[in-house]
Amino acid sequence: MEIIITLVFSSAMLVFMIYPAMKIVEFLETKMNISDKMYNILTVVVTIVLSLIIGIGLYYL
Repeated sequence: MEIIITLVFSSAMLVFMIYPAMKIVEFLETKMNISDKMYNILTVVVTIVLSLIIGIGLYYL
């Protein structure tokens, strides 16, 4: 049950975490050479990771 509630919280945060994820990947792009395909993949992965972190934080808050 804990996992389901955490995923519900995380799914609600997906939309709000897109902008920070884009900014993080843009920062990484200034430090190293990233292709367009890798940029898109990193943005999606970082968005999911950030929303999971926020979801876990909301569950245990």
